[in-house]
Amino acid sequence: MGDLSQLLEAASDFSHYPGVQSDDSARDFLNRFPLTLIINALQTNVDVPDLENTLVACLDKLFNTKLGASLIPQYMPFVQVGLQAESQAVRSLSCKTVSRLLENVDNDDKVAASVRLIKDFNIYPLLLDCIINGDEQVAAVAADAITKLASFPEGMEIIFPSGKVGETDLELIASQCSSLGRVRVLALVVKLFSVSRSAASTVYSLNLLKLLEAELRNADDTLVTLSVLELLYELAAIEHSTEFLSKTSLIELLSSIISNNSVESILRSRAMMICGRLVPKDIIHSFTNEPCVKAVIASIDGRLQSLDPSDIDECETALESLGHIGSSTQGATLLLSGSSPAARHVIDAAFERQGPQGHGKQLAALHALGNISGETRSKNNIILNAEAEENLRRLIYETATRSSKLTPSGLFLSVLQQDAEIRLAVYRVISGLVARPWCLMEICSKDDIINKVTNPTVETTKIGMEARYNCCKAIYQTLTLSDSVSAFTDIYAKLEKAVRMGPYLVKSHGEPQPVVETAERF
Repeated sequence: MGDLSQLLEAASDFSHYPGVQSDDSARDFLNRFPLTLIINALQTNVDVPDLENTLVACLDKLFNTKLGASLIPQYMPFVQVGLQAESQAVRSLSCKTVSRLLENVDNDDKVAASVRLIKDFNIYPLLLDCIINGDEQVAAVAADAITKLASFPEGMEIIFPSGKVGETDLELIASQCSSLGRVRVLALVVKLFSVSRSAASTVYSLNLLKLLEAELRNADDTLVTLSVLELLYELAAIEHSTEFLSKTSLIELLSSIISNNSVESILRSRAMMICGRLVPKDIIHSFTNEPCVKAVIASIDGRLQSLDPSDIDECETALESLGHIGSSTQGATLLLSGSSPAARHVIDAAFERQGPQGHGKQLAALHALGNISGETRSKNNIILNAEAEENLRRLIYETATRSSKLTPSGLFLSVLQQDAEIRLAVYRVISGLVARPWCLMEICSKDDIINKVTNPTVETTKIGMEARYNCCKAIYQTLTLSDSVSAFTDIYAKLEKAVRMGPYLVKSHGEPQPVVETAERF
């Protein structure tokens, strides 16, 4: 017991050391307390208070050093037993140890040796069991270990063997476990998909993305459906996701969720956000056919028409999604096509006085309009086709005539006079729209707008100053190339001066001047 108390005291000091322990410190500690002694104490003295937590933390720090990681191959039996332990702390440590083993490889020989150890000790099925039956932390570190294993071709052969094996068949495992287990398996599928394009191709070819589709179709459990949508949102952000997701029916399923009035609002909102991420990339890379994209736009359009004014959050999400779709030239063209373009919702909300409760809705609409108008696109891709451009102009003029401002310039000025967040979005809108001759004339015909965008004292934040400057520069550059520049010489000079000054307010330092005063007499 005396030796044990010394071990616990030293282990506590070692684990609580601030920062990363050095190899020299790890070597000194192991010279006093060999790894075999620590593991034996952990296995045989389970009833000693705080022993498990102290030794687990100590081993975690030890294996985090280069020296400690180099010893892991000698203690794989301990890792194997630890993955099956009843203690969640020991399981978590064992999962982390597998990750450290795979991190501590700097050549092909070490990779091959580490992967061979994982195969020989049957580690992968045990990690899968940790994901399904462990607590939240254990499941997370087990998934991280499998993801690291998947980063090596030899590891992919273990995860996806040529012949399906029951204990490692993710599709079979998902069909046999609880709803929580299924969600964790799906989360692992997403992690594996994100490793590389090669891994994503394997996941797709094995039909594992069908598991996500199946959960969306079986929408009986709202929490499970929401979890799957969260995973899809992560999936949509992966660079190579579009190529494979477009080959599935996921976009059609998301579109049907958006159109379904009977599902929870949060599910519809999440589906819109995923479409907002996926559709622009689909269009750009031509992976998805146009009818599918039009169906997504139509479902969001229909939802905005039927929304109650009190559904502010869902409305904001819908507007943001349309803005993401409209960030590409093709997406903006589709949003502005037809006799009743979906972009009308964006323009109406952008210039409608919302009051305090509708501030977020107006902000989302203005940013969406900035995307649709081309603020985020290259100069060559700002202008759309003739139908889309005519609809954009018509919708803005119709909105103006329905308001008390009567003209687009009046609308722009009214929103420029609102708070800093709104102004930031308006700068983006004007930066995109001003590429159109009709908008350039509207802007230049309103001195108050020019005064706002050229005034370096209007904005006080860095992002605000830069947005104002970019707006000013966009007007200046468009006017420079316009035939109307001679009609606005004063405005052109003011814009040119503002552009030369740059985005940030530079206080002018006056020259020292002598002051003449009457001398005081005593």
